[in-house]
Amino acid sequence: MLIPPFRRRWYPHLRLLVLVLALTFFPMTTSLGADSIPIDKIKLPPGFQIEIFSDQVPGARSMTLSPKGTLFVGTRHTGKVYALVDGNGDHKADQVYEIASGLTQPNGVAFRNGALYVAEVNRILRFDGVEGRLKNPPRPVVLPAKLPTQKRHSWKYLAFGPDGKLYVSIGAPCNICENEDPHATIARMNPDGSGFEVFARGVRNSVGFAWHPVTQALWFTDNGRDWLGEDLPPDELNRAVAPGLNFGFPYCYGDNVPDPKMEKTKEFCQSFVAPAQLLGPHVAALGMRFYTGKMFPEAYRQQIFLAEHGSWNRDKKIGYQLSLVKLEGDQAVAYLPFATGWLHGVSHWGRPVDVQVMPDGALLVSDDQAGAIYRISYLAPNAHEN
Repeated sequence: MLIPPFRRRWYPHLRLLVLVLALTFFPMTTSLGADSIPIDKIKLPPGFQIEIFSDQVPGARSMTLSPKGTLFVGTRHTGKVYALVDGNGDHKADQVYEIASGLTQPNGVAFRNGALYVAEVNRILRFDGVEGRLKNPPRPVVLPAKLPTQKRHSWKYLAFGPDGKLYVSIGAPCNICENEDPHATIARMNPDGSGFEVFARGVRNSVGFAWHPVTQALWFTDNGRDWLGEDLPPDELNRAVAPGLNFGFPYCYGDNVPDPKMEKTKEFCQSFVAPAQLLGPHVAALGMRFYTGKMFPEAYRQQIFLAEHGSWNRDKKIGYQLSLVKLEGDQAVAYLPFATGWLHGVSHWGRPVDVQVMPDGALLVSDDQAGAIYRISYLAPNAHEN
């Protein structure tokens, strides 16, 4: 599309305004219902199959699983948190409970010692003994840790690390700008909210992280800035092997490339940690997990599955898929599509958000547009003939 020269300066901002208004007044949070979800359009490698675990979770976002098997799901636009239970063991949620409502972007969820932790924009809530009260959830405890109140990149991701601390992502309050702590970081704290500290800096907007099952290094997705064009910058998959590392935002992106707005040199960028794997530009990589199950073939074990929510700021849309990052040891060696079919040309009927490995080895995928949770399992080719 040709844009008159005098409009080129404000055209990107107009597109952003239109998007914000659309999400404000017409958020993609409705459940399509099982009969309306075109699950048959999803393409998987041979031997894999996908089915609907639940179609009753409007705006389904981040997920966490309790040791007893309750799946807790956060949302972004609905203000609700759900609990899903497969009571009869048929690999479908037959009980769906509303744990909380009226919250502000309760995206992040984590579970520890019988308590559900939920991250809103500026605070973290703890629901003690929640599994025993799914029908009548307890009032939450507000942790003392204070989070920034900005609404841009404010959907937090939560997870407990191998050190027993609660980690939370805190996005930058802008497209690109210099920041002070704790903006553009991943922070951590004690389970009671004390001892808040910044773990990693220079992280523009991470909405997914996990720890390598062997090395225990923290891996996380990061969404790159907008308005550098269709193909720049790439999204990133990063690896933090120790606390205190800086991953470059806002000065450098991708493989330590200086951002033109920041006017830094390549030599300056070399002081930052380069990505472990470059991802597609603007694919909006969100939730990720290491595959620790035993159902999938050996080649998938201890590999990374990540959900790509999909681009909104490209004329040719990309993402809208589940990707696989293959590792050799603690090094990324390949980045491949695994599950595709949510995107058809310029239209999409779903947007993957997060992934969760189940005790039986199946992989759950949340979709905030379709309001659904999918279950991906593996059945060896020709096994049905035996």
